[in-house]
Amino acid sequence: MKAKKNRYANENPLDETLSIRERFQIREKNFLSEYGTLSIDARRRAQETITCNIRTPFQLDRDRIVYSNAFRRLKHKTQVFLSPLGDHYRTRLTHTLEVAEISRNIARAMRLNEDLAEAIALGHDLGHTPFGHGGEAALIEVYSPHFSHADQSLRVVDSLENKGEGLNLTWAVRDGILKHSKGFGNIIPTTPGETAITIEGRIVRIADIIAYLNHDLDDALRGKVVSLRDVPDICVKKLGKTHSQRASIMIEQLVYNSGPKNGKLILNMGEDTFHAMIILRKFLYEKVYRSPAVHNEFSKAKKVIIDLYNYFLNDSNALQRELEKMEMAPWDAEKNLLKRSVCDMIASMTDRYAMNLYTSIFLPKPLV
Repeated sequence: MKAKKNRYANENPLDETLSIRERFQIREKNFLSEYGTLSIDARRRAQETITCNIRTPFQLDRDRIVYSNAFRRLKHKTQVFLSPLGDHYRTRLTHTLEVAEISRNIARAMRLNEDLAEAIALGHDLGHTPFGHGGEAALIEVYSPHFSHADQSLRVVDSLENKGEGLNLTWAVRDGILKHSKGFGNIIPTTPGETAITIEGRIVRIADIIAYLNHDLDDALRGKVVSLRDVPDICVKKLGKTHSQRASIMIEQLVYNSGPKNGKLILNMGEDTFHAMIILRKFLYEKVYRSPAVHNEFSKAKKVIIDLYNYFLNDSNALQRELEKMEMAPWDAEKNLLKRSVCDMIASMTDRYAMNLYTSIFLPKPLV
């Protein structure tokens, strides 16, 4: 990344003739490292005539995401355990907040743009389906093998929110949302096109892994799916025994091992930490995500998604009614996007909404 030119070189951040946003952007330029992304350079997907005098473009993006319907729905979407009864298990919303917190901490320590990192983190999972990756697998099966929650998250902010008008986010935030997901791929990808265009977007990708490695293990221990003695010794030795120890070590190792190389800021976890993270992720996939306690419930959830998809595919009137209830744009019959609309609607549902809808449609109702 090249150093950014100072457009406010001769300006004083205390100059009261400037707006609060302009003064903040001067301070931003003076504080951020040469690799940080300046909000003054931000561009939106569509041009806007009104400029906020208080918030920078990335701060506006953050607020638009937080006030969206899709963000509020995250509180009733599965992270790992389906509709847990315990109050302390993570949901997709608490996961998102943890990713945002980790992203901000890393960005602050490395003198990068905290607001950009936070906005990407808050929006990264907006397109996640009900029932977590089980719901995603169902839509891959019935809708398209190319469906992914990362693509869907971008679709949410571009086309689904605000009754079809979208949130008109900046290109940097949109790019970070699209490229946050890694599945079981490289923790720090090097393939061109896989990585975000900003260093803040790349940090969110790693923060996402740091968050779920820690809290998914924490929840698995709480749910007695695994015990601490099951965790590979190298993970305990290199990362620590507690959630706090593991998170602190991963964050610190990323901050202290990353550095400039050939004019770019290269992210590095350190060999020992990186190796322990890979082993911990493999352990979670084998012993938690594919465990009977988790996998069997996801198999049931897949049936709910598939049955709902097929039902609405064959009843466009019912689809229109549900889209209206969910404050989504109506299905456009002229464009013949029925399958896309059904997919969008189901992906937007919370776990409990999908379950209640399934019950009302497919289960018999007793006479009162």
